[in-house]
Amino acid sequence: MVVFLNQEGYDVNRKRVQRLMREMGIFGVCPGPHTSQSHPEHLVYPYLLDGVMIEHPNHVWSADITYIRLLKGFAYLVAILDWFSRYVLSFRLSNSLETVFCREALDEALEIGRPDIFNSDQGCQFTSTDFTGTLKQREIKISMDGRGRCFDNIFVERLWRSVKYEDIYLKGYQTMTEAQEGLKRYFQFYNNERFHQSLGYRTPRDVYMEKTRGVVR
Repeated sequence: MVVFLNQEGYDVNRKRVQRLMREMGIFGVCPGPHTSQSHPEHLVYPYLLDGVMIEHPNHVWSADITYIRLLKGFAYLVAILDWFSRYVLSFRLSNSLETVFCREALDEALEIGRPDIFNSDQGCQFTSTDFTGTLKQREIKISMDGRGRCFDNIFVERLWRSVKYEDIYLKGYQTMTEAQEGLKRYFQFYNNERFHQSLGYRTPRDVYMEKTRGVVR
């Protein structure tokens, strides 16, 4: 884009183009890092949610990983979501795709409640014995999406769309610290202030708290 604009007679540099594109909501389309690499030696669990009616908070939780493009490299974001209320129970940022940040998010979420079923994709972070072992110890049923079936985890996909279009793309975080602080504010807004049409114009926190006694933020 910088080269094109220079050829058209506009004296602009890369930083100015990035700033103007960010302000106008224009983003280049290019492949991002693969966040869901499977492990050939890890056990994969069947998908348990076909035709299941989600009837209450803590019926089904799910987790997923997405990436955030920073000035230098990427940050990886994991979130754990309650399907019924859309309440974000926890999130973690990491500069690598090691399992530990997903396990930390799970441990934090389990301080709030315990789901009947936990759903994820087949990424090695979620199929690891460290992660699945924690779920088994709590007698939580494990469900995993089919390969290439993003709609099996549609509620988290919708969350990512909201996070990116309402926060990440607008803020243009450049460092891990900026992203951590900004996402903390966004998820507080998302849980406590953002009304959802699908929830009857209520907040995720209100719906989650209505039928649980969890300690929520």
